[in-house]
Amino acid sequence: MTLRRKLLLVALCTLALPVAGWLYVRQMETLLREGQAQALTASARAMARSLVVTDAPLPPAGPVWYVQEAANPITIDGYGDDWAPLTPWSQALDKRGKLLLAEDADWLYLYVDVRSPQRTRADAGDPNALNADHLVLSLGKGAQLRRYLLASAAPGPVAARPLDPPVDGLPTQINAQWQEDGSSYHVELRLPRSLGLDALGLAIYDPATGGDPQAVQSRPLVTYSPVLSKELEQLALDGVQARVLAPQGWLLARTGHLVTPAAASADQPGWFAAQVYRSLLADQVGDAEPWMQDVPRLDVAEVREAADGKPATLWRQGEARGSVVLAAAVPIERDGQVHGVLLLEQASRAVPLLANRALLGLLLTSFGVLLVAGAILLIFATRLSLRLGRLRDAAERAQLNDGRLDGPFPMTSADDEIGDLARSFERLFEVVGGYTDYLRTLASKLSHELNTPLAIVKSSLDNLEHALQAQHAMPPDAQPYLLRARDGVARLGALVRAMSEASRMERAIAAAEPEDVDLVEVVRGCTEAYRPLAGTRRLESVLPPSPLYLHCAPELIAQALDKLFDNALSFTPDGGWLRLTLRAVGDGAEIELANQGQPLPAAMQGRLFDSLVSLRDKATPGDAPHLGLGLYVVRLVAERHGGVAMARNLEDGSGVAFTLQLHGMPRQRL
Repeated sequence: MTLRRKLLLVALCTLALPVAGWLYVRQMETLLREGQAQALTASARAMARSLVVTDAPLPPAGPVWYVQEAANPITIDGYGDDWAPLTPWSQALDKRGKLLLAEDADWLYLYVDVRSPQRTRADAGDPNALNADHLVLSLGKGAQLRRYLLASAAPGPVAARPLDPPVDGLPTQINAQWQEDGSSYHVELRLPRSLGLDALGLAIYDPATGGDPQAVQSRPLVTYSPVLSKELEQLALDGVQARVLAPQGWLLARTGHLVTPAAASADQPGWFAAQVYRSLLADQVGDAEPWMQDVPRLDVAEVREAADGKPATLWRQGEARGSVVLAAAVPIERDGQVHGVLLLEQASRAVPLLANRALLGLLLTSFGVLLVAGAILLIFATRLSLRLGRLRDAAERAQLNDGRLDGPFPMTSADDEIGDLARSFERLFEVVGGYTDYLRTLASKLSHELNTPLAIVKSSLDNLEHALQAQHAMPPDAQPYLLRARDGVARLGALVRAMSEASRMERAIAAAEPEDVDLVEVVRGCTEAYRPLAGTRRLESVLPPSPLYLHCAPELIAQALDKLFDNALSFTPDGGWLRLTLRAVGDGAEIELANQGQPLPAAMQGRLFDSLVSLRDKATPGDAPHLGLGLYVVRLVAERHGGVAMARNLEDGSGVAFTLQLHGMPRQRL
């Protein structure tokens, strides 16, 4: 990763500022909401106590039956078509049935749907009716209660049979309609509202499950109360919607409307601001759908929690864009029992408006700080990168110039850490350059210094031999020692000449001029030149079908191939094979010369390309010694082209392969 990218990542650390600010704004928004929730909860508690003190007509504690207002005229026929608008709010009856209650100006309507795939049928007047499938209906008025039996052997009209003695004010006969289908039966009836009923009981008897066939539990009847709504209206706050609910969530009274505070056009939050508030700040805002419907029952978790005696609050989305609604539900308690739930709802635009303003200001400030910090760091990183680039260029120039400094080293006069680094590099290259110059001239100095002693030794041996031969006094045993001395002098002379030759070759290789050439033609030309020299040995060549261009010195590559071929030829037996291969590898090329012969010793594979190292047999006295400079030249040529020279044994053990990897010589910068 580049330095500029690293500093850019450092600049991105300033994002911690808007994140911290976002957390702060969110915390402040939470505190604002908690303050409003506590205030509205306190108001709801006060209103609930006022309803209890003023003896408002609250529902009784415990389970109740809720009577809805009839949405349309109801015909008593035993079918539930007329009840379709009220069906979603049916009330559970035991585990197998549901009950619907409705009223209009004159009648109280009752519809029962009982799931019963298998039934035992009998009419209400039948003595065995209590042992068949039937309903037990109880009507209550004040302290008076009377039960009725509803049963039928077939669909159609049915008359309820009283199970209790006559009671003043309660009917002696009730007419109903009984209908059946394959999985259930339905009972529909109506009662005059003039009866003034305040309690009703209904029980389902199934002979298969048994039980008391006359048992029924009565519950109070409750409905929407205009009187309670007026009481609530006198206590309600402006701009607050108040509802009184039964513990089961049935609506008993309601007053007020949600009024969203008007905002100036400049303060009106847009669609994006509303989305930002809901997604980044108020992630606990609930959906408005369950609260906005005009339904007779509000079955939400907050109402159930208040019915258990615990106040609850909820923030939900408002009807107007950019607004939120706070709902507070508190229990209405009398004598330690919960008789209902008071629900207050208040709309607010101030909380999201303040939060959006704070968040917008934070984002703008953070963006400005981030922009300035990023620009400063980018300028600093660019300047630092340029200075480091100058150091890199100076180091590359020194390396291309064989380790010697090419002119003064840059930025050595700077008084910062880059200047210290530049001065350290300058001292380092000066030391390396001096040591390189010493090593470069060491061979020539040694060869020059050794020439005179070798000449003295050689002339002394010649004079000694002539003197002994002239006097015929050379002992027979002295001749071998004299030959060995001459052979040693010859070897030392060859070594001195090789050192001079190695120094000369290094300078020649370093001074070679590169050009763009086709390596296929270079290798093909060398292969054709080697064929006459191979003799009885078979020479193969594997070349790519298309040209392979490389920026290199072709004469150096040809010289390296000459050395490799001479080395391979000396180790290949008569009738053996040699194979010269050229292939493209990445951004360069690879030349491999494999030959049949003995494998390389494992200990020598890493030293073959060093100077004055050879695996050929030692020369006999009088023969010219082999000094091992060929593979050293191959290594120098490979390094001059940015590559390496390697040697390995073939996988099948039939011979060895020498590889020359080339990546091209660097192009000179103008």
